[in-house]
Amino acid sequence: MVSVNGKPVIGNLGEIVLGDEVRVWSTIVQAKLYTGKNGKLIVGKNSRLNGVHIDARELIQIGENVRIAPYTVILDSDFHDLKDHFADGASQPIIIEDDVWLATRCTILKGVRIGKGAVVATGAVVTKDVPPRSVVAGVPAKVIKTL
Repeated sequence: MVSVNGKPVIGNLGEIVLGDEVRVWSTIVQAKLYTGKNGKLIVGKNSRLNGVHIDARELIQIGENVRIAPYTVILDSDFHDLKDHFADGASQPIIIEDDVWLATRCTILKGVRIGKGAVVATGAVVTKDVPPRSVVAGVPAKVIKTL
């Protein structure tokens, strides 16, 4: 069963798949889940999304037992071309593996894989892959610790 707290915004032009025991919370800020016409958002079982903004134009896959704190933004595309604002921007899948924690106000950008058991610190901007069991912080995010 999926649990919803508050009033999230869901704009689904593609496909959204939520696993068992997923919780979508809007306790501090409203959660926003969007998919474009070819977009797919997959969330694994027992994951928690609290006040997150997710926009999947291609694929955003979130593993099991993932915790996402408020004000986190996950975007798999540039939305529009720089020269032609009516043309679709580049997109690349985002994969967030199992047991990951995304702290508040972090940003995950297109083409990133976050490894199992990793932690993304508050305010980090992730532009490159994050190794499993590591902590990343900063803008752009860099590994600061291995767990």
